Amino acid sequence: MKQILNNRWILLLVITLTWGSSFMLIKKSLAVFTPYEIGAIRVVGSGLLLAFIGIPAIIKMTKKTLIWVTIVGFFGNFLPMFLFPIAQTRVSSSLAGILDSLVPMFVLIFGFILFGIRSQITQVLGAVVGFLGAASLIYFSEANTETSQFGYAMLIVLAGAGYGINAVVIKERTSKVKAVELTAAVYTIWAIPSLVILYFTGIIQNFEMKPEYLKPIGYLSFLTIFGTAIAMLLYYKLIQNTSAVFASSVSYLLPIVAVIWGVIDGEKFTFWYVFGGLLILIGIYLIREKKKNPKLAPRT
Repeated sequence: MKQILNNRWILLLVITLTWGSSFMLIKKSLAVFTPYEIGAIRVVGSGLLLAFIGIPAIIKMTKKTLIWVTIVGFFGNFLPMFLFPIAQTRVSSSLAGILDSLVPMFVLIFGFILFGIRSQITQVLGAVVGFLGAASLIYFSEANTETSQFGYAMLIVLAGAGYGINAVVIKERTSKVKAVELTAAVYTIWAIPSLVILYFTGIIQNFEMKPEYLKPIGYLSFLTIFGTAIAMLLYYKLIQNTSAVFASSVSYLLPIVAVIWGVIDGEKFTFWYVFGGLLILIGIYLIREKKKNPKLAPRT
C-alpha cells in the first residue's frame, strides 16, 4: 500500500478518475437530493471523517492562521460544494467538467489582484484564450437555451473563481500549515455551518428511506468519502511527493473523464465541446508553461 501511495502516476490516475467522475455523481444524486442537501452532506461528512485530524490542528493554530484557514475553506471547500449541484440542475455534467478546468486561470488572475503576483505575457494570453473557450462553450452549448440558463453555467465559473482565491491564499498565507492538517481543518470548521444548512433543509427531521433512494445515497456516499475527503488528501500527497506543477496536470484530465461519463449517460455532445475545451486546455498550457510551482485548490 505504501508503494502505491508513493507512486505519482497511480495517485494522478486515482485523483483524475475520482474528481472527473464527481460531476456525474452529483447529477445522479440530484435524482432525490436537493443541491443544498448534497453540498451540506459532502462538507459535514468530510468534516466528520477528518475531525480527528482537524480538531487538534485547529487548537494549535494561531488566531491569524485560523482566520486565513477559514477563508481558504470558504472559497475552496464550502461555497463550491453548493454551487456545483445548483448549477447541475440545468447544466450537463460534461459541460460542468469542462468549465471546471478554468481554475488555473483564476489562480493567475487573483494572484495578481490580491497579492500583486505578476505574470508572463504568455500567461496573460493563456487566460484570454481560456476565457474565450469558456465563453464559446456557454454561448453555443445547452447553457444558452431555455432549459439550461446562462446563469447556471456562470455558477460553475464562480466556483472556479472560488478555487482560484483558495489557491493563492493557500500559497501566500497558509504555506506553513501541513497539507493534511489544512485539509482536515477547513472541513472541520465548515462542517458546523453546513450542519445548520442541512437541518434547515428538513432532511434530518423528515428523511424516510425509500427504495428509490438507495442508488442516489450510494452515489452521494461515494462522492463524499472518496470524491471529497480522501481524494483531497491524495491530491496533497501527490503535491508533497512530486510538485504542484505535476499535480496540476489533473486540470488537463478532468474534462476528459467528465465528458466520457456524460456521453455514456446519453448527454448531448457537440462540436463546441471540442472547440471550447481545446481553447481552455491551450490556455492552461500557456499559463503553466513558465509558472513555477503553482498550487491549485481541490475539486468537486
